[in-house]
Amino acid sequence: MPTAPRDTTTADASTAGHATPANTSAPDTTPSPDASADDTTPHLRPPTAPREPGPCEPATAGASAAAGEAAGDAASADTWAAVTDAAPARPPFRSVTIRTALDAVTATALYLRWLGYRGVRRADQRPPSGIGLAARGVVAQVDPAVRPAGLRDVECLWLTAMTESADCLYVSLAGYADDARARADALGVPLFVLDLTGTPRPVNDPAETLAATGPGKRSP
Repeated sequence: MPTAPRDTTTADASTAGHATPANTSAPDTTPSPDASADDTTPHLRPPTAPREPGPCEPATAGASAAAGEAAGDAASADTWAAVTDAAPARPPFRSVTIRTALDAVTATALYLRWLGYRGVRRADQRPPSGIGLAARGVVAQVDPAVRPAGLRDVECLWLTAMTESADCLYVSLAGYADDARARADALGVPLFVLDLTGTPRPVNDPAETLAATGPGKRSP
């Protein structure tokens, strides 16, 4: 059965008054991951508080400067420690005037303490002549006689020191005979002459070294 032709005029008018837009949804404003360079919307972040560098992190410029100052202070402290660790200078020796034999013994005991010996006392073993003194690590003989000390006096003092495994020194008021001085030089016995002001004066090389460096520093 033939179909009647359709009236398209009404349909076209109806559709013309109710035209449907091609895309009525809201535009997508979500930025794509690749659009960060063109994104004009500011991204605000909370301020970050400054953080101290960890022990294994590199120091900042200020910390480096502080570390440099600390290193300088440490170097200065090491230098000061080296200076203060050095042996302090000994004060001048204070003598006593020699009037009697006892004054000579007193002056020698003071000189031993000034050199650095401790525990000065009368020696247990009496020497053949003069008066014996002893301290930690040393035996000394004081000879207040008016005659020079002889060879036997020096040898006996040296033998006593060898027996006690100690150093020794001889202090004489009248000096030494030539053979005594030669023997003392050979044995390394320091010889001193006690002047009237009470000051022992070194008269050989071992005595010079002992007076300059103190006990325990002399060459054998």
